[in-house]
Amino acid sequence: MYDLAALENSLSGTIYAGKLHHARSTGSTNSDALAAAREGAPHGSVFLTDEQTAGRGRGGHAWLSAPGDGLYVSVVLRLALPTERLLLLPLSAGLAAARAIHQVTGLEVDLRWPNDLLIGPFKTGGILVEANLNSKESNHGVVGIGINVQQRDFPADLATPATSLDLATGRRVSRQELLVALLRALEWEVVAVTDASEAKKIPARVEAASSWVRGRRVEVHGPQACTGTTAGLDANGFLRVETAAGLVTIQTGGIREAASSF
Repeated sequence: MYDLAALENSLSGTIYAGKLHHARSTGSTNSDALAAAREGAPHGSVFLTDEQTAGRGRGGHAWLSAPGDGLYVSVVLRLALPTERLLLLPLSAGLAAARAIHQVTGLEVDLRWPNDLLIGPFKTGGILVEANLNSKESNHGVVGIGINVQQRDFPADLATPATSLDLATGRRVSRQELLVALLRALEWEVVAVTDASEAKKIPARVEAASSWVRGRRVEVHGPQACTGTTAGLDANGFLRVETAAGLVTIQTGGIREAASSF
């Protein structure tokens, strides 16, 4: 269980102060945050739960959200950002999650474009950013982050084998400590996205934190399905892939290691 009073104290002075919303169980923290944002929830509102019964990841995939084992949190952001800057939010959220995990556990996190957190070959978390794109500049968005913290077992049929922070470290990791580190890191990244000069650095920072976005043979899944070798990120954070037909810029979809041709 989270100690909400201690959480509020730890987040004093941040954009989240006085804006924590906790539920023992809910369908999806992103759904809760989006609904609240439509009703005027302020910038920095946090929606946190111990269990999601309808958790979802990018592309409509289900997100396994066992009660009490993982960190499931969504944050409302009200940012007057041009669309091209908003596209960097999933990447900056991944950087925040990787930094928080390293700070709390010492583990190195690999970022698999566009939204997966990996420890070695195992997935330990994911990012889901949903935003209002009805106008030239978005007035609200929601950053959802799910991290496997204390899980011990996972389904055998997952597209990517999974792990948790407990399994990776061999010790019990505090969800509360991780949550505080994550929210503080995310606040720093939000500042970076809103600063034009800092925002330009985000694709390069992701490249430095990822073994996937340059020199990796991958299969791209989604509307731009193809196979090729990753060739870095463009200024918008889109993935460039060198294929047999030439260089392709992937704007949406996911990637997996390409099957060996031997």
